[in-house]
Amino acid sequence: MCRLGWPAVAACVLVLVVAVGPAPAADWPQWRGPDHNGVSRESSGFPAGWPPKRLWGRNVGVGCTSPILAAGRLYVMGWHGRGRGNPRGADTVFCLDARTGRELWKQSYPCRYQGRLRTGDTGAYGGPSSTPTFDAAGGRLYTLSVDGDLRCWNAAAKGKLVWEKNLYDRYQVARRPDAGKGQRDFGYTGSPLVLGDAVIVEVGSGQGTVMAFDKATGRRRWSSALKGPAGHTAGPVPMTVAGLPCLATLTLTELVVLRIDPAQVGGTIARHRRQTDYACSLATPAVVGDRLLLTSGYNNKSTELLDVSTRAARKRWTSPHHALLSTPVVHKQRAYLVHRALHCLDLSTGRLKWRGGSFEHGSCLVTAADDKAIVFGRGRLVLVAASGKEQKYRELARVDRIVPKTCYPHVALSDGILCCKDRAGNLVCFSVR
Repeated sequence: MCRLGWPAVAACVLVLVVAVGPAPAADWPQWRGPDHNGVSRESSGFPAGWPPKRLWGRNVGVGCTSPILAAGRLYVMGWHGRGRGNPRGADTVFCLDARTGRELWKQSYPCRYQGRLRTGDTGAYGGPSSTPTFDAAGGRLYTLSVDGDLRCWNAAAKGKLVWEKNLYDRYQVARRPDAGKGQRDFGYTGSPLVLGDAVIVEVGSGQGTVMAFDKATGRRRWSSALKGPAGHTAGPVPMTVAGLPCLATLTLTELVVLRIDPAQVGGTIARHRRQTDYACSLATPAVVGDRLLLTSGYNNKSTELLDVSTRAARKRWTSPHHALLSTPVVHKQRAYLVHRALHCLDLSTGRLKWRGGSFEHGSCLVTAADDKAIVFGRGRLVLVAASGKEQKYRELARVDRIVPKTCYPHVALSDGILCCKDRAGNLVCFSVR
């Protein structure tokens, strides 16, 4: 028999403790998290961390923009001002300690409440809709206002402005045309996307629907061959098609997949017609390998899965179950989306596996380390089982009456800190550790 001395036993115990400890933390540095898919690599903290402990809360200004988390800091923006119509006030970018809420720095600049070409549904939104993007490689934060102010901030130098440009002024962007049932223009909604040395934005100009700018200087690096108006989604998302780096974006009238490799940067490889009444194709495309999951309401009222090749995008299935604002989150061959209830669809067929809860136009994320869905909407935060084996909605824990207003902003999770925000700027952070 092999006998181990106390030092060896202690070492073995330490290895076991580390092996069964919590999953490593990951930043949530951009729209839909570290991998652009709404999936956190962390554990939900259940059961010991639920219901989660409230850490702090404050108001950060009006806007549908979502908070992000990076290196223990929370970045968020909001609009402050007064007046009727489309008053000029100020957007403020905040950097806060994620655990305490202590203000580390803030920067403000003059901005309209809504975009200068605003048309339709003006009572339903206001302030920034775009989510900030933090680039850890450069230590910079990128923001985009509803009125087209694209700005780069030095996060390590109290938010010192590095460069800025107004997309309306620089690229002669026109008002979006009527996409069906009445003209709508909600200003800029897309979040900046950092890839390599570039920050990519859906500009919607006659010079290019999508543009890439040098992330250090703001100089334009390329424009898409596709020209014309931008959509109203949260911006382009990266994907790979036949080994080629690409972007998928929902324009005003269609899904478009662009190449971004040096050989044909900005070239179009696939298009798929998807036009929503009132120009409200609001949910971002969800990438699943070389497939795309699209969802929208109004005249479409459907979710569809597309196979994308270098020549076309072909429909695999269509489901009547859909979301208006919530981008689907895919985990273990199931797709989760929020429209009033949380819906769980079989990814291979589109069939409804189950639905439950009441969240209005909320959002969700999935924790990969322990297979849980964290759902936020209607002022409540709910933990739901999401192992891929459930045959019905199974609620594990919940917290009610977190925020009072509409929960368009999406929930974020990093290092055990869970952040929720409503359209009026009420921000609340919890710990699930």
